[in-house]
Parts: sequence; C-alpha cells; structure tokens
Amino acid sequence: MQTLAQLYPQHIEELQARTKEALSREGIDGLIIHSGQAKRMFLDDNNYPFKCNPQFKAWLPVIDNPNCWLIVNGTDKPKLIFYRPKDFWHKVPPEPNDFWVEQFDVILLTQADAVEKHLPYDRSRFAYIGEYIEVAKALGFDLVNPDRVLNYLHYQRAYKTDYELACMRQANVLAVAGHNAAAAAFHGGKSEFDINQAYLAAVRQSDNQVPYNNIVALNENSSILHYMEQDVVAPSESRSFLIDAGASFHGYAADITRTYCQENNHFAELIKGMDRVTLSLVDMLKPGVAYSDVHIAAHAQIAQLLSQFKIVNLAAEDVLAQNFVSTFFPHGIGHFLGLQVHDVAGHVADDRGTPNPPPADHPFLRTTRMIEARQVFTIEPGLYFIDSLLADLKSTEKSKFINWDVVDTFRPYGGIRIEDNIIVHRDKNENMTRELGLN
Repeated sequence: MQTLAQLYPQHIEELQARTKEALSREGIDGLIIHSGQAKRMFLDDNNYPFKCNPQFKAWLPVIDNPNCWLIVNGTDKPKLIFYRPKDFWHKVPPEPNDFWVEQFDVILLTQADAVEKHLPYDRSRFAYIGEYIEVAKALGFDLVNPDRVLNYLHYQRAYKTDYELACMRQANVLAVAGHNAAAAAFHGGKSEFDINQAYLAAVRQSDNQVPYNNIVALNENSSILHYMEQDVVAPSESRSFLIDAGASFHGYAADITRTYCQENNHFAELIKGMDRVTLSLVDMLKPGVAYSDVHIAAHAQIAQLLSQFKIVNLAAEDVLAQNFVSTFFPHGIGHFLGLQVHDVAGHVADDRGTPNPPPADHPFLRTTRMIEARQVFTIEPGLYFIDSLLADLKSTEKSKFINWDVVDTFRPYGGIRIEDNIIVHRDKNENMTRELGLN
C-alpha cells in the first residue's frame, strides 16, 4: 500500500491540471488562495476557533494556521507563503518540514500585514480565493472568487484523488474508534456530556478539531435532528442513543451515525430494520445512477418499515403514495463528503455551475448529481418521532391511518439514523465505515 508521501505528488499534479483549466475559463494568470485569518470575538481579546479555507487545505494539510497564502497557476511550482510570527503569547507553528513541503516553494512570513511584498506586483491578472473580501480589496484584487473558476473547481472536487481517499479512510479509522467508545459509554449509563468526552478521548481530537459539532442524544433527544445540548446529568433511564459524529484527518472528514437501544425490544428491532435499509441503499450507489434516485428508494423502503411495524395502518405502497414518509423521514438521504462535511457542488448539473436543484417534493436533498467513480457519499436514512411533525399530521385527515398507540410507545426513544461513508469505485463500493467493523 502506498504511503501518503507517495500518493501526494499525483494529488498536486491533478490540482495543477484543474487550476490550469479553471484559469483558461476565466482568462487570467493565477489564483492567490488565502488560508483565512483569525476572527476576534465581539468586545473581547480572544479569537474564535480558526477554520481553514477549504480551497487552501485542498492543496496541503495545513489546517490550523491563519494568514498563509498559496500562489498557483497550474504550471509553475506552487508558492506557499507560510505564516510563522514572532509570538510569545501563542504557539508558533514549526518551520514546514513534512512530506508535502517539496511540492512548494516556501516563503516564511513573520508579519501578517507584510504579505503584499510576496504577492505578484500586477494583481489584475490574478484572482483572490477566500473569505476576506475586505483584505482582497485592500491588497488591490479586482477579481474575487470568480464564478467560472469556483464552479469548475467545486465540481471537480467531487472526484477524489488517491491521496484524498487515503485521508478519508484514516478519518474513518479515527471516527470508528470514537463510536465504539461512545457506545460503551452509553451502555455504561453515562450522560450525553460524558459520552461525548469518551468519544473525543478515543478520537484524540477536541471539539474544535472534529469536523462538526457532535450530535450525542439520549432518549427523546434523538428526535432532534441537530441536537447540540449534551446534558451533563445522565437520565434515570437510558433507553436509546443516537450519535452523529466524525473525525478529521489532514483536513478531510468522516461523518458517521449510529443508533443503539439498551434493551432487546421493539425499538431495537426497528433499528435493525433501518440498518438493513442503509445497506440496501449503499448497494444502489453505482456509476450512472442519479443520487436522487437513491433518496426516492429510501422513501419506498421506509414506507415498508412504517407499514411493517404498524406505525401506519396501510400497505407500504399506500404509505408511500400518500406521503406519510416525510413526517418520519424529513431530511435527505445523504451528501458528498470530503474537505467539508457537506461537500460542495451537489446541486449542479455540470462544471459551469448550471443549477440542478432538488425535486420539489424532496427539498432537503443535498445532492442531485449523477453518481460516478471516485465520488464519496454518506448514506443516512432515518426514522424519527418528532412531536411537531406528528402534531401537524394529527391535525389532518390522514391521522386516521396512524396507529397512535404504537407511535406513543416509540416516542420515548426519539428516533433512528444509520450513516455510512462510501467510496464509489467503477466496479464496487467501498464502505469505509463497515469495513472497519462498525456495524
């Protein structure tokens, strides 16, 4: 198996080729990519945690250093302006010496506001790529985040290099260790806060280093799709547990969800049913299939569960036809995964950014692209008992088809989501999550 150091030169070669094509579309000479800068808290002298520009960390695994710059043109060796200040208040990053360094001409920058002397003198032929528009204007950039450049680069980001796939596999290794630790903490009766601490300890990353805020939900809290509270006191009875948590490696994300039940009861059987749905949908990921078709198939399979478990007193085809599923499964089936948890360009039809929005009946679907090799997706079907959505349903004529007694037995468990991370190859799918033994 090739190491990251061996895979990395081909990654840079691919980014150079993409950059060259993007520049030709805009008719300019180069891109100047800003890693970002620290954001000061309002009325404070501390900064928010730094988050790197994804366009910057696509090139190199420097994800924690603001005030860095890349100058790239698709042909010449990229130039890295690496911020290394004189500072006794904060840790100063070491001078770069990792496997990626030889791919760049490195210039050390000791003062953030002195970067101008290292940039091209005539910046009219270069585009600024980054978040800080006021910085770009102060430095004399007329062209900022041009659409033709970003549309192309974002579209191509869906196709992962071997280096990127290796990083994402390692992110899954870290996340799976965390999920195993979290499951053990749940079965040990721990609080949400303590379960999250067990997860972070196993991953060896802090709340600011994991790619998103972990969702660690016990009992009814599992019905809150983006639950972020983390009670510090364990409930008197831990019935169910939903954890949606990832890990980062060299800037690439894992995004995994599991649901557990303390007892071997009807809700545990429903979890097993949802697990089978997840694996069935994973098998649908094939080059040439529209990702939206996988989402529509998820609705059909969840309709089967709603009928099988007597939640809706109708046959599965009628559950689907009368659109009961969206009450119990109100989100999309998944998304692109990579440098960002919800990676870019999911709603476009081509590399020019032609819009391809989700179907009107499925507005929360994050990806409508055709599935192709070297793309990485999450598959994450769910089934939830959400009070507000159930109340809406109960106020309609359709209420008579709902077995409310069954619904009420499930409400204390909140909900279920099972999420895997999948690499699509030409002839197979690689379920990174399951291949690491997380069932």
